[in-house]
Amino acid sequence: MRGASAERVAQAVTDREALFDSQGFAGRLPDGLLVRDVLGRQPIFVERSDDAEANWSFAPGDLDDPEPIPAGHVFDPERRATERAFSLPDPEYAADEREAVRTLGSALRESLASVGTASTAPDDLAVAFSGGVDSAVVASAVDAPLYVVGFPESHDVEAARRAARLMSREEDLRVVELSPADVERAVPEVARATGRTNAMDVQIALPLSLAAEEAARDGFDRLAVGQGADELFGGYAKVARAPEDPRVEAETVRGAAREVIGTLPDQLERDVLALRAAGVEPVAPLLDDRVVRAALALPGESLVDSRGERKKAFRLAAREFVPDGVAFREKKAVQYGSLVARELDRLARQAGFKRRMDDHVSAYVESRLAEDS
Repeated sequence: MRGASAERVAQAVTDREALFDSQGFAGRLPDGLLVRDVLGRQPIFVERSDDAEANWSFAPGDLDDPEPIPAGHVFDPERRATERAFSLPDPEYAADEREAVRTLGSALRESLASVGTASTAPDDLAVAFSGGVDSAVVASAVDAPLYVVGFPESHDVEAARRAARLMSREEDLRVVELSPADVERAVPEVARATGRTNAMDVQIALPLSLAAEEAARDGFDRLAVGQGADELFGGYAKVARAPEDPRVEAETVRGAAREVIGTLPDQLERDVLALRAAGVEPVAPLLDDRVVRAALALPGESLVDSRGERKKAFRLAAREFVPDGVAFREKKAVQYGSLVARELDRLARQAGFKRRMDDHVSAYVESRLAEDS
């Protein structure tokens, strides 16, 4: 069992207790059932074929035809049957926003303390740092190197430098400046590690993978990441524009946020597999059960305020950990802020996959994977 003891998870299954102060779990229960937590923070796979033995693994590459166990489910290897064990709680929202922010701040303190403090951070931990509020809050908890990945002129490199200055962490910042050759080399590696060739997944996973690769090369075994904050706290434009945005079905901002939270298992599977393949184990304190509980109780106006500012409550709570210039700074998505998406588009066109083609970047990724096999 990864992420918690098998006995504690077994009790949670019995009690249908989805959140109990873990940061995600998966593995075999004492009775032989396999389980994955409600947000899918720990991926786990079984053989897809009904004729295959009930083999399972945390790494899909260990299996001939891997299929992920769905988040929040248990799998019975003998019956090859999957059953829901957990559902995400749907608490009443907090009526007092100030109290909601205090509760969130307390949850963040507890979660960050479990990662380490500036004086006691373990030597095997580094931080993926883009200069945004999410990674900055994580970085505030540990005295560890901060890795930012991007092309020299990229938004993320400049933002990380600015945030590091504001946090008095300039000496900790390690800039991994990318070249076209770095991206070209990493494309088949990331596609193979994640089992995905679509453009968006590769664009997102590739900067994470390259940051992790550099941290592992420097001797670090774990990489702290800020994953989950956008989903939990209303960081997406489509959430802010609900119900008008056609990308969400929900009729309210809070409903749209829960809808987006439902995408986390698929995203986290991609990110965890990419990071592990690069040589590090991810640590995601913003996905701690305590933080998730606090996020689920936030009212819509604490996710997106009347002016359209996203992640309102999280930014207010973040002021305890980072300067205002970091807490209230907007950030680009990693694939755009690092300029990796731009470079993948250029490499695809250079290889003959023109924009007029259907999904030309995905076609390029597939071709690179085939060449590298």
